[in-house]
Amino acid sequence: MTYLKRAVLFFAFAVSCVSAWAAASPRAIITQAILTESSAEKRTLIASLSGSGDEVIPELLDAWRKDAIFLYPKGTTVVPVLLTGEKDDTGAQIAIRVDNGQPLTDASGKPFRLIGSDLKTADHTSALRRVMKSVLDVVDLVAANPAKRLSAVQTIGQAQDAMKLPLLEARLPEEKDGNVLRALREAIALIKLKDPKDEVKLAALAELQTLHTLSSADFLSRTMKEAEAANNQPVLKAARAALKEVESHRSVVDFLGTIFRGLSLGSILLVLALGLAITFGLMGVINMAHGEMIAVGAYTTYLVQNIFGTGIVIPCFGLSLSIPGMNLTGWAYQCYFIAAIPLSFCAAALVGIGLERSIIQWLYRRPLESLLATWGVSVVLQQVFKLMFGSNNVQVSSPLYLSGNWTINDVLLGWNRVFVIGFAIMIVFGVWLVLTRTSLGLLIRAVMQNRGMASCMGVRTQRVNMLTFGLGSGLAGLAGAFLSQIGNVGPSMGQNYIVDCFMTVVVGGVGNLPGTVISAFGIGLSDQTLQQVLLDPVIGKILVLVCIILFLQWRPAGIFVTRSRSLD
Repeated sequence: MTYLKRAVLFFAFAVSCVSAWAAASPRAIITQAILTESSAEKRTLIASLSGSGDEVIPELLDAWRKDAIFLYPKGTTVVPVLLTGEKDDTGAQIAIRVDNGQPLTDASGKPFRLIGSDLKTADHTSALRRVMKSVLDVVDLVAANPAKRLSAVQTIGQAQDAMKLPLLEARLPEEKDGNVLRALREAIALIKLKDPKDEVKLAALAELQTLHTLSSADFLSRTMKEAEAANNQPVLKAARAALKEVESHRSVVDFLGTIFRGLSLGSILLVLALGLAITFGLMGVINMAHGEMIAVGAYTTYLVQNIFGTGIVIPCFGLSLSIPGMNLTGWAYQCYFIAAIPLSFCAAALVGIGLERSIIQWLYRRPLESLLATWGVSVVLQQVFKLMFGSNNVQVSSPLYLSGNWTINDVLLGWNRVFVIGFAIMIVFGVWLVLTRTSLGLLIRAVMQNRGMASCMGVRTQRVNMLTFGLGSGLAGLAGAFLSQIGNVGPSMGQNYIVDCFMTVVVGGVGNLPGTVISAFGIGLSDQTLQQVLLDPVIGKILVLVCIILFLQWRPAGIFVTRSRSLD
């Protein structure tokens, strides 16, 4: 009988013995294994723990393997103990009983403090350590956390360890979580691919074809090569069919992933371009400093994160400006991004209002001068960012509620990108409400359509200009807050998006918010699709730009043409 068969029979016997010790706790079983003299009984006792998910098992078995369990003679009996806590001057530590997890006490109830070097360690052999390792490898199979069970099943399946097959099959009818159940079926099929019997391999390949999991592709390719080398046509045909199903599923996953990435990129472009659609589309100001409004929002998020934490020291123009932190932890600290969203909007809006009052108000109806002036402001603001925060990028950590992802049918949906898509929709709805359902929106539309007539009707056009420019800049600040969750924050981060912003506004139709929405999502989807097809981001960007140029040659006014009495 081979070693593999003996190991499988031993594990099957161990599993069958679980019920015999069902009434005993894992601590009691480990204590009994430590104290018994029979090596075979030690191995059987430890192997019986494979069906238990008690968190104390890894702790005790790992301590036993590392000679951290000691035998304390107490009268006529021996008590296995762990030594924990800080050592005193003599090197003694508090002794914790293995059988119940309570401190070892004397007759008066005072905890014993023992020195490890004075005690004998619990014996273990190489065979026993192998059994311990096998138990530790599968202890997470019955953990309460589904994520732990999923990770354990995937690890066993990837290793194709036939010794664990009985445990996986025993777990199959008990598993309730759908993702873990699917992983169990895959792991069992992957292990059975190593079986020498063709009928077992064919059944495993049929199961893998049904599951069509992406992780099985390499194993199927390997099986194809082995079957081809052995001229095993039935297995080769089944492996090809299973691999074809996996590749078909991969195409669907890639397509849906491209759509999601395109929507998330379009949402980012939309939030970025909404502010520019107001300042450029409605006001007619070519604001080359719009990208720096994005950076203002991103750096505001960075500051809020540090204020919620330990604080920050800013080398402001040669002086050290120390901003103390609130030293928050846990969910209180994780809420920093919620506070950063309105603060980013306000900070960028204030900078935009200052820019409009100091420079832009003198340059209305002078597009070339406004372009040159705002480009100079852009350079100045970038240098200010470098002086205050340094030339290197700063890292903004995502809060826990934006750090994870959903996996739906192997399509990865990042929480931060889902948040951007949802928030972009809310921003579009909010801007529409402001422009069409508020008195401020009525004044903005009146001034933008006919400034002279609005002034004659008593509208304070300068105040409306200031608030409109502040609104556009504030929206750019919001975009900066979102971008801080996706990439690093740096002095020139806004310049990476300014061209895309102008393209989005122009393609959608200058001054037309619905056109901006359609243009943003169209450009985002086109960009991601071309990158997926061409497998080259640079060529994909170039083709998107060429398509935009050709589109504007055909329709210079964009998707929607803005019409008003002044234009007619």
